[in-house]
Amino acid sequence: MTRGVLIAIEGLDRTGKTTQTSRLLERLDKSGVDATLIKFPERTTPIGRIINTYLTDKAFELSDQSAHLLFSANRWELAEKIRNLLEDGKTVVLDRYVYSGVAYSSAKGLPFDWCLSPDLGLPKPDIVLFMKFKHEDNVTREGFGEERYEVAEFQQRVKTQFEKFQNEDNWKTIYVDNKSIEEVGELIWAEYEVVARREREALQKFTKLE
Repeated sequence: MTRGVLIAIEGLDRTGKTTQTSRLLERLDKSGVDATLIKFPERTTPIGRIINTYLTDKAFELSDQSAHLLFSANRWELAEKIRNLLEDGKTVVLDRYVYSGVAYSSAKGLPFDWCLSPDLGLPKPDIVLFMKFKHEDNVTREGFGEERYEVAEFQQRVKTQFEKFQNEDNWKTIYVDNKSIEEVGELIWAEYEVVARREREALQKFTKLE
């Protein structure tokens, strides 16, 4: 049996990431694909509850290093579940993953390679769909949410760090400027079909981040 496909959807805030992950799950279901959505951080786990407090309560202080390691530990909490789902032939869609963790922490000034190192060994996505604005003014205009990192100037630094991944072999950029929700969804579906077709043609073993 071919294992399921692991898809990570990444991007800055307000690029439509959450909307598109939900739409992708609906379309997979309608197409007869058994799929599961996992959002990171996963705030209901023991570590996830600490992360939720950190993100929503600005009086709750952690060093940048401690916060980063908590986010990584949260991904490791779900690693076995992800592997088991994939082994059972289920497709797994991730709303944020390693790449967000590294980009956000390195945007605060931590070394990029240090930020990546705790996640080495986690399941590697078959495809990372990075939702991005082509025009800079869409990144910097105000109107973000109220959690700790939802600040326009900080989001610009995060974007710079995300771009360090763009040469990865599983990385695909989806430009969302001036596109409807439906148009972006079609671009995502086209990329998914390429990966799914490849998986049907060959029994693929797990690969790990390295």
